[in-house]
Amino acid sequence: MNDTLELIDRLIAEHRVVAEKTGSLEKAVNDASLLSNLKEARDTFVPGEAAQREALKKLEEMLAAVADWLDKHFGREETVLQPAVAKYGNAGLNSSLASLLFEHTDLRDRLLHARKRVDELLGGSLEGSRRDAAARDLRVHISHSRKLLETHAARENHLLAEFRRHLKKAIREKEKKS
Repeated sequence: MNDTLELIDRLIAEHRVVAEKTGSLEKAVNDASLLSNLKEARDTFVPGEAAQREALKKLEEMLAAVADWLDKHFGREETVLQPAVAKYGNAGLNSSLASLLFEHTDLRDRLLHARKRVDELLGGSLEGSRRDAAARDLRVHISHSRKLLETHAARENHLLAEFRRHLKKAIREKEKKS
């Protein structure tokens, strides 16, 4: 059970990192001037413009790094935390965790969508209003994804705190019997 308590602390710490990483990602989208307004978007995404291509490549690298990090984090929750909750938790904890784990697919898909948008913009095949729409979509999508990830992490933190209390109570009861 002590290993599980350590896992809980690690996952809570990782949730703080999620907020930092996604905040940086959203800042990169805005810093790249992806969309202050339609005119800037149109002017910014001129195929071949070196500075903008570099900003998009940096954004592409950040998205890949965030996706990789989240896959590892989600993997710990799905393969280590879930069995621990199944073993030591109760029906309410198991049900709550199952609901949260279900959201992982959507969150992964959101990052994949953002990466596809960056690829489209880097490809230079989009013209005029389609390019502007893709840029707007990317900015809004990343902003909304960040909010969803932060909400998800907060809900998981609540569950982890509840699970920690449950485990500590079980440990105390076990110690009383010893």
